[in-house]
Order: sequence, then structure tokens, then C-alpha cells
Amino acid sequence: MAEEAKNNQEQYVVLARKYRPQNFDELLGQDALVRTLTNAINNNRLHHAYILTGIRGVGKTTTARIIARALNCTGKDGNGGPTIHPCGECENCKAIAASRHIDVLELDAASRTGVDDIREILDGVRYKPTNARYKIYIIDEVHMLSKNAFNALLKTLEEPPSHVIFIFATTEIRKVPITVLSRCQRFDLQRLTIEDLSKHFKNILQKEGLEADDEAIHMIAKAADGSCRDGLSLLDQAISLSDGKIQTETVKNMIGLADRSQTFSLFESLMAGKTDEVVNKLSEQYKNGANPTTVLQDLINITHMLAKAKIVPSSVDSDSLAESEKDFCKKQAPNVSIAVLSKIWQMMIKGLSELAIAPVQIDALEMILIRIAYSASLPTPFELLNDVKKKSKITQAVPQQTAAVPLPVAGNGVQEKESVSSKTVFTKVEEFIQYLESTRKPLLVYALKNDVSVTSFAPGEIQMTISDKVNNDFLLNLQKELSEATGEKWKIETKRGPLGETIAQHEQALDNANKKNVSDLPLVKAILEEFKGSKIETLTRKINQDNVDDSEASFEDAETYNDEDI
Repeated sequence: MAEEAKNNQEQYVVLARKYRPQNFDELLGQDALVRTLTNAINNNRLHHAYILTGIRGVGKTTTARIIARALNCTGKDGNGGPTIHPCGECENCKAIAASRHIDVLELDAASRTGVDDIREILDGVRYKPTNARYKIYIIDEVHMLSKNAFNALLKTLEEPPSHVIFIFATTEIRKVPITVLSRCQRFDLQRLTIEDLSKHFKNILQKEGLEADDEAIHMIAKAADGSCRDGLSLLDQAISLSDGKIQTETVKNMIGLADRSQTFSLFESLMAGKTDEVVNKLSEQYKNGANPTTVLQDLINITHMLAKAKIVPSSVDSDSLAESEKDFCKKQAPNVSIAVLSKIWQMMIKGLSELAIAPVQIDALEMILIRIAYSASLPTPFELLNDVKKKSKITQAVPQQTAAVPLPVAGNGVQEKESVSSKTVFTKVEEFIQYLESTRKPLLVYALKNDVSVTSFAPGEIQMTISDKVNNDFLLNLQKELSEATGEKWKIETKRGPLGETIAQHEQALDNANKKNVSDLPLVKAILEEFKGSKIETLTRKINQDNVDDSEASFEDAETYNDEDI
């Protein structure tokens, strides 16, 4: 028996359990929660139900137990009340910490999902606590409860006895019914930062009498992805693999990371467009055991890091970056533009989905990086335009304005600033179409442009030829819109037969003429000659703000084109 007791005492406890926070002072990164509960306890404004949500390993269940201890602590002398600093020495604190308190019940909703399990809780709610101040029910993974179980809980959850407090924990807050959420005070536990995790791990290693490289600790904290439990599990594994000191190479091999310096070198070759170096360096990393998906994810991370360094230079000095990352950012950030970084970011993100379906991932990654290396060396549109200007000997001496190029706009020259709703007299069919567009009558607009040939349009009278596609509803709706807009009854004469030129055909002809005129501009002509097979798809009107105030901008101003507008 003595030997068995000795073995039990020497049994190893994993770091995640051994260094679990015992009070709010030890809880990492949850300042908002601690501040709220502190004020609630000090002001005697305790809620009857709390729900804690967040990713795995940020301390939801631990926080629930700390709350239970804080509310039931009696102090060392046995006369204390609810406190934000539980003593940890009274019988209630010890029993709750050991998960054996009769009045603090923990339920795993993942394994007890039915209404019968909830009924057991409800049967005990009416009885006052035996030893504690409050009877506390902690339900973990509460989103796993069935619909009937949630419904059975609602009434009691809304009006529980004064001696009962519910604390729910979940990683899937969206799966919890809104009827439950509305009855609870919600706390979103935040992901832990890399800085907080690194400091925490260093403190633990110091207590354990172990050493570690700063880079190794940083890698573990980064791989934890905001979860303290995940990070401590990795730290436990690293300690087991190390001989007294956790080294960077050990952590790299354990996590499966490619050598960071090699990845930086690979990224530099990508930016320089050195395709042969990219292929050789990738092959070397693959031989050393690097996973293709991990390599691409590292490159994506580096792209984001560089973009952030360019936009927020102070981020380079952040503690979240390792020294090697800081040096890399300072060296590369001035040499690459945001436009290039945005382009390769999109290509890399798309590459992740390609890797997922590729039969051979390393081959797919090679093709992705070859594509990126090739595109990274291509000039930007701005550089292309300047190059075309130089080749075509086009300088700023080109006249700033050319002949006005009319664009097909409903209203045929009516000033845009004039409100269509104020028009009560239509002298042209284009004015009426503009009115219909502003009042959102797309069916009438389409019919007038494509299925009707207007032969005469004057105030109060229309003559038109209509196609067989047009039905009687079109004429009724047309008469209604004209009467409402002008306050007059219009005479509409129609006949069926072959249509002449429709408004849509006229607008298309004008658009083609505009494109032809624009394509004759020197700069546009040079671009079309440089890029064989290219064509003008659309034209956009642009008002010269230097010369025209918004309040005076007219349609003629909008039509004026020059080289700077293209």
C-alpha cells in the first residue's frame, strides 16, 4: 500500500492540468470578463445564468469553476462572502477545485444530451444547497443538448430560485437557441495572443527548471493558434523530445515546419521572378520533410506579414514577430509594392484549393509557385501604360481635350443634375425612358427600347409601331405612367408590323461610334497595337473636377475625353 501511494504521488500531471488557473488573477487574456464579474460581485448584482463561448482551450470550463469558487468561498475564517479573490483554502474552494463539491454539478452535454438528463437537474433545482452558498450547474458543450432538452430548461432558466446559478460553456454559440441566449449573460473569451502565450510558457518552464530557445517558444505559441491548452500540449511534447533544453530545431521537426530561413529565401526568389531558384529551393525543402500545404501556408503568412509591415510600419517592432521575421520585413518591405503582394496573395489562396484536389501535391505546388514567380516579375498596369507612352513617343504635349464624344445616355443631352421626378413635360421619348428608369419600371423600359419603334413623340401624343411580342398590358401601363407623370391623358396610336430602328439599336450604334472615336486617340491606339487582340469593352464618363464644380457639372463636361481619362 505504501508503495502504491508513492507511485500515485509520483504520477505525472500534464502541464495543462498542473498549471490550470485557480483564480481570476491567473486567467490570461480575459480582462473584460474579470472586470464585469468584479463589479457584479462588489455591487451584489449577480446574474442567474452565464454563457461562456470561445475556441477550444481558452479557459471556458476553468473560468466556470473559478466563478463557482468565487461565489461560494467562505474565506480562511469561514465567515467570508462572495469575492473576486477566492482563498483556495476553505473547504468549498478545495472541493470545487477537486471537482467533488456536492453543490457544484458539472454536466457534459456531449454525452448527456436528452431531456431526461435535464429533468434530473430540474428536480434538484428546488432544493437549497447543502454546504455552499449557491447551487451551481456547469453544463459544458451546451450546444449539444437536444431541442427538447433546451425547451425543458427554458422556464427554469428564466426564473430559477435565488440559490441557483447556471454556467454554460460552448464552442458553437450559433447552435445555442436564441431563447436560451436571451436568458443568459454572455462572455466571449478571446484567443490568447502570441505574447501572452510566450510569457506564460516561459513562466512554466522556469517553475519546471527547464530552458528553451526564445524562437522555439515563439513557434509553439504561434502554432497554438490562440489556445492555451493546445500550446501546453505542444510544450509537453517538446519537453519530452528535448534533453533539458527545448531547441528551435526540435520544435521545427516536431511541428513539421519548414526551416523559416529557407522559406524566407524561397519567398525572395519568388519576388525576384527567379523560377529556377524557386523550383530548386522547394525541392530541397521537400526532401527535408516539409509538407507542401505547410510551405504554401507559410508563404501566405509571409505575404500578409510584409503587407502589414508596409501599411503599419510600427508592426515590425511588435513582440508577436520573431527577430528573424523583423529582420526580413525591414529588408524586403521597401522592395515590394502592395499591388504585387495583393496579386500573389490571391494566387496563393487559390493555390490552397488546388493543392486539396491535386493527385501529387508537390507537383501542384511547383506549378503554383512557377506561376507566381512569373507573374511577380510582370509590370503593373501603371508601368505598362508608362512603357506604352515611351514606346509611342506620347508625352504630356498631347492636347488635353479632343472633340466631344457623345455617349448614349437617356435624356439625349439633358443635364444630369436635374431631378427626373420634377419633369412633368416630356418632349422626347428619351426623357420619358429616363423617368421610367428613375421610378424603377424595367419592363416598360425594356419594351420601349427593344420591342417598339417610335415614329412620333410630342407632348400628349405618341405614334409607334409595336412588335408581336408586346401585349395589351404594355399599353395600359404606358398610359398609366404617362398620365401619372404629366397629369394629362395621352393619345397613343399604334400599329403592328416590321419595326424600324429601335432605341436599343440606336444606342448600340452610338456606343460603337464612341468606341471608334476613342480608339483613334493616340494613347489608346498605342495600347491596342501593343496588346494584340485587345479591344474596348466599355466607356466610362468622367467629369474633370479641376475645372467643373459638382453643382455645375453638365453632360457636355462628362463627355469630354483626353489621354488622362483613359
